[in-house]
Amino acid sequence: MVRQLTAIIEKEDDGYVALCPEVDVASQGDTVGEARANLKEALELFFETASPEEINSRLHDEVYVTHVEIAVG
Repeated sequence: MVRQLTAIIEKEDDGYVALCPEVDVASQGDTVGEARANLKEALELFFETASPEEINSRLHDEVYVTHVEIAVG
């Protein structure tokens, strides 16, 4: 089965952090591509090793990524 998940990648210090909000799994890398590849590997390991109960309890079917405008200062 193939599943499409969200990857949010942010610059942090000298590298990048990648997060999948659907199951709250994260990884990191020196480049965006490395962080994405490491997240993919972490997700594959999660789905291979987690019990069906853990997957069901952590998996969010709907995730929304959007911008919010706020006044600053």
